[in-house]
Amino acid sequence: MSVIVGYIPTREGRAALRAARAEALLRETKLIVVNSHRGGRDFDAVEAQRFEEELTTVQHDLDEAGIQHEVRALVRGNEPAEDLVQVADESDGMLIVIGLRRRTPIGKLILGSNAQRILLEATCPVLAVKAGEDD
Repeated sequence: MSVIVGYIPTREGRAALRAARAEALLRETKLIVVNSHRGGRDFDAVEAQRFEEELTTVQHDLDEAGIQHEVRALVRGNEPAEDLVQVADESDGMLIVIGLRRRTPIGKLILGSNAQRILLEATCPVLAVKAGEDD
């Protein structure tokens, strides 16, 4: 059993990671941090290096906190929603944690496509969190 978090280095990603850490500690289970990219032209070597450095920092912080964890950087052409649901299924996930960003009034009518797919396709509960002022 594990808690899975979709992580990108944004305010929303940090909020999701913070909530996922708390859930993993509460449930006394492993935390799997998933950073998923489709790849392609928008994901160049500089971007890849920046994300790798960020994930190294995340891994170091989790090591220091004594949280059993695994960090997966996935660049295999999938949408992030597909990767998160697949990792949850493969690892007997008990919870997926995602971050949501604030939306305009019109944007509130349409939930983000990745968030919507995760909520609809996940076979385990999904916790969606918003970034706070400290994120």
